[in-house]
Amino acid sequence: MIRRPTAARPRPPARPTRPARPPAARRARPPGPPAPPLLDLLLIPILVTLAVTILRVAGERQGWSPDWFSPVAGGGLAIVGITWLAPIVGGWLGYRLARAGLSPSSMGRAVGLPLAAVAVVFLLAATFVRLEAGQSATGRFAAWGVASVVGTAVALFAWPTLGRVLLAYAFAARLPVVGVMWLAITRRWGTHYDAPPPGFPSLLPFPRWLHTGLLPQMTIWVAWTVIVGVLAGALGYALAVRLRSRG
Repeated sequence: MIRRPTAARPRPPARPTRPARPPAARRARPPGPPAPPLLDLLLIPILVTLAVTILRVAGERQGWSPDWFSPVAGGGLAIVGITWLAPIVGGWLGYRLARAGLSPSSMGRAVGLPLAAVAVVFLLAATFVRLEAGQSATGRFAAWGVASVVGTAVALFAWPTLGRVLLAYAFAARLPVVGVMWLAITRRWGTHYDAPPPGFPSLLPFPRWLHTGLLPQMTIWVAWTVIVGVLAGALGYALAVRLRSRG
């Protein structure tokens, strides 16, 4: 008996598959507003800082009031100095970024991390100073320098957008001081730029400039500018938000 071939039954059409939705954590966030150009944010602060540096050099060399232009080592908390510009510039930049629609991820983080950075700097510096390498004056400078770099990194995470701008401002503000300190040390100006700290060993101009000029200016004072600037920037942001809500 011969069997007839049976026709194959047609298969039902496959249902179109829906594309898998990405997990919530992987979904692309809408981009925020762009930050203002760096030069637009920093041009005036940098020019003002440079003018204050020049004024400080002139005041010390001319022997003006020590309350305003102290020539003692470390600056003597003189009124005229770029140290006091860090919170002013930070607050202004925070205000500008807020007006541009940029904000920190949270105010708690913007305030808490800089405070944590201060604790990190002091704890690390104290730990390094206790080590054998930190017993000398040059070793103490190095210890504070390393601790300041770590503290700066911590503060940058408080509000990264503001932190990056402040980091750029810090280097722009301190590089002229590094040059001034080289001139002061090599030419013996008798200012706070070339006054050695108490107990500092007698060194040739170049190693002395490295330890008392380049190292602290590029680490300790950068940390001061970023940490204090971010704290003040959070206040500037809060002020901008409050003014906006009233308007």
